[in-house]
Amino acid sequence: MTQTAPHATGAFVEDPDAPEYSAYGGDWSDIADEAARLAQQRIVVNMGPQHPSTHGVLRVMLEIEGETVTETRAGIGYLHTGIEKNMEFRTWTQGVTFCTRMDYVASMSQEAVYCMGIEKLLGITDDVPERANILRVLMLELTRIGSHLVAVGTGGNEMGATTVMTTAFVAREDTFRVIEMISGLRTNNAYIRPGGVAQDAPEDAVALIRKVIPQIRQKLDELADLQLENPIFKGRLKGVANLDLAGCMALGITGPILRSAGLPYDVRKADPYFGYETYDFQVPTSTDADAYSRVVLRLEECYESLKIVEQCADRLEQTAGQPVMVADKKIAWPAQLSVGSDGQGNSLDHIRHIMGESMESLIHHFKLVTEGFKVPAGQVYSAIEGPKGLLGVHLVSDGGTKPWRAHFRDPGFNNLQALSILTEGGQVADVVVAIATIDMVLGGVDR
Repeated sequence: MTQTAPHATGAFVEDPDAPEYSAYGGDWSDIADEAARLAQQRIVVNMGPQHPSTHGVLRVMLEIEGETVTETRAGIGYLHTGIEKNMEFRTWTQGVTFCTRMDYVASMSQEAVYCMGIEKLLGITDDVPERANILRVLMLELTRIGSHLVAVGTGGNEMGATTVMTTAFVAREDTFRVIEMISGLRTNNAYIRPGGVAQDAPEDAVALIRKVIPQIRQKLDELADLQLENPIFKGRLKGVANLDLAGCMALGITGPILRSAGLPYDVRKADPYFGYETYDFQVPTSTDADAYSRVVLRLEECYESLKIVEQCADRLEQTAGQPVMVADKKIAWPAQLSVGSDGQGNSLDHIRHIMGESMESLIHHFKLVTEGFKVPAGQVYSAIEGPKGLLGVHLVSDGGTKPWRAHFRDPGFNNLQALSILTEGGQVADVVVAIATIDMVLGGVDR
């Protein structure tokens, strides 16, 4: 292996017999002159893992000729946390607190698909109370809006439009206000549990939902006005990062990228869950198959999610007082969560009952929390429509109180495969556009 002087151009080749050149800095004109002297036409550049558009957790290796990208490879694993393996050593319920941290921008989606799989293995899918499913749908749609706003906002910021990000994040705060009021946390909620949800919505939740809906809609209108007819924005995104339907199907691409290529596939419609078949909403599509159409679709999906949120508010009023957890006490999480005078904690009546009135209740509470419930041996695959596409989980039980195996199909992992097709032949600046409109979160990709 030969190596050039410190000012030589950075490059590597796959042929083991070919020389490898490394750049150690210096003025760009010196590097270019050295490359010309060596007749070396191949330049490989690392974008990340420190580049702003990769947020420190994605490495993109670009082979370029001038400003044109000739080859792209993605290097992942910088945010691997071993979540799936850790879940094998926790009870089924404790697993919720792990999977919610994968794609940390869409926490509720992972909780939902995981619990849906457990309920299938337990055979209690139809026993989940209606009000629990309404709360699940509400949380999923608020999460979808928040995730899309992060995609649109950070994408605009990475292209130099800070106002796009601040506007999007203000709207996202409104979704968090509702989520925090109901679950107690903004994200990583562990709110959706096997058999239902951790706690009911407080009495004034519906009023807050009705208040924030027009506020979010106004910010969506502002985002559309800021971007969609902006000539600079259109010039940067229209006709850039194209991926047609054949490419999407070959790579297993789902979500807004697939729908931008013309296929209206949405698990909420194709294989409904949590009662989605009873909600009125549309699945926006496009045939432009470029970066611009994906931004448009994400904004349109936010409007459709707001329609579902409005319907959830109506249904919450109609089902007030109904249970939010299955009746089977061998499965139902025993804590009756409520906000006390200190702003947190379990219901005082519940604590008084298990600690001072019933030894049997205390024993049951202790065993269910520490050991968990047993799940019949078997395996199951469940899927939902996450903000980024089809989110699936494969669960295997050996009949015990912990998963024998839990594996997630994160849409960002599959969608990231398209990076090379989206970028090769384009400009270096367009790589940032492609990454932004893929909208993957590396916590979900690496897991």
